[in-house]
Amino acid sequence: MKIVVAGMLGLCLAGSAMAQTSSNIVRWRGIEGVITALGVDNPVCGTDAQGNCVGDTVHSGTFAWTARAGNAMVNLATGAASFQVQGLVINGSLFSGTAGPITQVEGTLVCDAGQPGQDEFDTAPVALSQRGDAAFTGRIQGIPRSCSNPLFLIRIAQPSVALGRWIATGTERVRPTSASRFADED
Repeated sequence: MKIVVAGMLGLCLAGSAMAQTSSNIVRWRGIEGVITALGVDNPVCGTDAQGNCVGDTVHSGTFAWTARAGNAMVNLATGAASFQVQGLVINGSLFSGTAGPITQVEGTLVCDAGQPGQDEFDTAPVALSQRGDAAFTGRIQGIPRSCSNPLFLIRIAQPSVALGRWIATGTERVRPTSASRFADED
């Protein structure tokens, strides 16, 4: 009897730990390129009451971008992260249908997006093929205990002349409602 009770207690504690961990997971089911006209900036930034950018600003890429597919996941408690994208290519210009001069990208988690104190946390850079394919699995360091309204961006890591410009974003953000279910999954 004592063994059964101890085993059940262990399962309950493990389930509780799993629920705490999985409730910190944020997923983006899609990745979309940034459609911006040449020479037009579409920044991600905290804003004041008048809608003006304040604090850190993440500027958009210099070309319009499209993506065929992709997704991203971040565990806000542990920093475990992954993303993959296929067909992230320039739409228009002489580089149309390719990644052009962009050879590396990084994933960026934006916490408190749209607030004056928004913060960005980057993955390590990964290669972007000329066909626009890239993948990352690893950790994002320094995520704060509170990360409201999280956004996921893919930004340019190489060449350095375009460092930090965002060229794609995570779409269809979902967070779990329990240890095993996401809010909008059947």
